[in-house]
Amino acid sequence: MAITAILELTIKPESLADAARVIDETLVKTRAFPGNLGVDVVVDVDDPTHYALIEHWESLEADDAYRGFRKTPEGASDLATILAAAPRLVRYATA
Repeated sequence: MAITAILELTIKPESLADAARVIDETLVKTRAFPGNLGVDVVVDVDDPTHYALIEHWESLEADDAYRGFRKTPEGASDLATILAAAPRLVRYATA
């Protein structure tokens, strides 16, 4: 069953100039991960510090494997350096 994962990010105002670069660099590994079907990045039109990464996965197992990968040294990214708060992840099954 396909999964859509939405990761909401709150960027530090002082990091806005670096946000697009850091997110793009992070998503290179995401898009290359087995089972990833694509990622879209959207920014709140009323709040430029509010980003959402909309990830499409072949299965819950693929997404679980990816989440585990990001907890390893090989999966680490600089994303935390630009965040004002912990990311919020919600995963949806395709109906």
